Amino acid sequence: MNALKKFLLEEDAATAVEYAVMVAMILLVCIVAIASFGAQTNTMYENIESELLAH
Repeated sequence: MNALKKFLLEEDAATAVEYAVMVAMILLVCIVAIASFGAQTNTMYENIESELLAH
C-alpha cells in the first residue's frame, strides 16, 4: 500500500495518468470513427445491393 501511495505522490505518477487519459481519449475517438465509418459503409453496400437487385 505504501508503494502505491508513494507512486501516486511522485511526479511520474501524474505523467503516467496524463498519458493514460490521452490514450483513453484517442481510443474513444478511434472507436467512434470506426463505428461511424462502418455504418456508412454498410448503408452504401445496402444501396448497391438494392440497385443490383432492381435491375
